[in-house]
Amino acid sequence: MYDTILVPIDGSDPSNRAAEHALELGVRFDAAVHVVNVVDTGRYGEPALSSAELVIDELEDRGHDMVDTFADRVDAAGLEARGRVCHGDPAGEILALADEVDADLIVLGYQGHSHRLSGHLGSVAERVVHGAGRPVLTV
Repeated sequence: MYDTILVPIDGSDPSNRAAEHALELGVRFDAAVHVVNVVDTGRYGEPALSSAELVIDELEDRGHDMVDTFADRVDAAGLEARGRVCHGDPAGEILALADEVDADLIVLGYQGHSHRLSGHLGSVAERVVHGAGRPVLTV
């Protein structure tokens, strides 16, 4: 049913649950699992010679650590694992990567770190759900 699953991660509890669910689905369907972390440059700006550069560098390092750790778990489960950290608009980057890898399913947390209203769909999740043109599972 699923050959390629995309899971965006940001380290939030909903994102971690989504990653676990994506791994379970990957095992169940023997699917490749692509994991992505997007450094939100709309929120922090592009790296330049400024204090924002330090924040972006730290977020990028943290993103690489999360992506590598999860990709190792996917690989240990015997599945094809691909990881990526990129800069840009999170929803736009997620949707573009879903198209690039021809994801059969996107699994993402219903909200991330920047969302403050408990129980409500976050703005990135909402934009991905509405723009994906493919199945999206929010966890």
